[in-house]
This record gives sequence, C-alpha cells and structure tokens, in this order.
Amino acid sequence: MATDPKVVIITGCSEGGIGNALCQAYAAHGCIVYATARRPESMSNLTHPTIHKLKLDVLEDDQVNDVVKTIIDREGRIDILVNNAGSLAAGPLLDMSVDHTRQAFEVHTFAVLRLCRAVAPHMAKRKSGTIVTIGSVTGLFPVPFHGTYSAAKSATHALMDTLWMECKPLGIHVTLIAAGYVHTNLATNGLPNFQLPENTLYPTYTSSIYAGFDTSKGAWTGAMSADVFAEKVVKKTVRRNPPRYMSIGGQSFLHKVFLWLPRKLILAFFWRETLKA
Repeated sequence: MATDPKVVIITGCSEGGIGNALCQAYAAHGCIVYATARRPESMSNLTHPTIHKLKLDVLEDDQVNDVVKTIIDREGRIDILVNNAGSLAAGPLLDMSVDHTRQAFEVHTFAVLRLCRAVAPHMAKRKSGTIVTIGSVTGLFPVPFHGTYSAAKSATHALMDTLWMECKPLGIHVTLIAAGYVHTNLATNGLPNFQLPENTLYPTYTSSIYAGFDTSKGAWTGAMSADVFAEKVVKKTVRRNPPRYMSIGGQSFLHKVFLWLPRKLILAFFWRETLKA
C-alpha cells in the first residue's frame, strides 16, 4: 500500500550549503520539501518539482509562524523539521563583542528553539513527526578562535538532548547530527566580512586565525562533500524510528575517539594543531 510522501521543512537552504544539498536529497527520496532562506533567489538551483521555496528569516517570530502556517494549510502536516540555518562566528573570544556573541546564539540556538516551538504542536496533535538539528563536532570539543560558534552549538546539543526526552510522550522523534568537516561555502563566504579588531590581543596569531578559513588545508582536506553528507542524513531520518544521535562528516570518527580521552589532552591537541596552520 502506497504511503503519502513525507512533508519536510528545511532552514538555511542557500546554494552551496548543507541545507541546499538536504533539499535535493529529501526530494530524491520522494519527499515534499519546503526549502527556506532569507533570500529566495539564493535557492534558484533547486528546480525539483517537489521542492517549494519560501522566504524565511529564522530570527523573526512572525515569519516563522507564517511559514509553518502556510505549509500546514497546503499539506495538512509537517513530518520532518530540519534545523540547519547557520552563519559564521569566528574570532578570539576576547576580541568579540557581546553583541556579536549574542548574535551567534540567536542564529544557532534560539532560532532552533523558535522553529521547534512553532512546529512541535502540529506534530504532537498527530503523535508523529521528527525534528532534525544539524549540530557540530565543535559542540563537543571547542576549537580555538571559533569559541562562540562552538559554545552556541554546544548549547544547541543540550537543547536537543532535552527535547529528545521531553518529546517522547508527544510521539515526536528528535535527532541531533554532530556534523564533522563538510565542504560548503560557509567559510569562504564569511571571509570577506571577517576582520580582527585593531586592538586584538592576538596579533602574533593572525595567520593561524585566517588559516581556519582555508578549506584546502588542515582538517578540511578530509572534508565530506555536502551531497554525501545529505544522503547519509536523509537515509536515517526518513525512517519510522530515526536515531537520536549521529556524527557524520570529515573527522567525525576521530571526535568519537576523543570522547574517551582526557579532555585537557584533547584541548591541548587542538591548540597545537591550530598553531600549525
């Protein structure tokens, strides 16, 4: 007996990113996909007939509620929510303003909760649905000069662990993806807008800081393509009982090993590797 196609909403779907690849992978698996981004024109490459593009700023309550209502009105349900929207948050913690740090949490943490709060009530009514959030291995082990991003992702991991428990009686599955290194345009697009302050406390580490944007060196050399990453995510999350946690991407296995080692040792290792860049 044929089943209705799953209805999926994905945030942060601009071309060149993980969200864009996820849209194509879910569509290839027979899903109805609602791709969202702040600029709809940034999703012009998404031409599959079951992919629908909507404008969405995940920081705006009204826009989130309107988009969710639009999908519910059209499809009658949302089966899978994928929280993927993100932005670059790089630089030494002591060089970054509180406002800059707060913005990173707005995008990577509070926006995730905003989407979950908007979608979960509809899933709870049906006792069915899956919330997928793209986290990061840096949420497990912070990386020097990317502390704000790491901290925001770590907070998001805690939110998803809590939601996994609290959504059990609602019939909603929660899956956290700790993404390893994945080739996207996030770092290269962010570089032109990144600049250390003139009074930086780390003038002798400038080359190491900027080296983190070079996706042809260091850990990035083992990065996974966004298409391969997306296919792995989709295969597991369209299932009736998706996993609670997955770590996918370049060096993801290494981070699993790190969990068994003294934390001080791992942090020292990351610092040494950063200085080599």
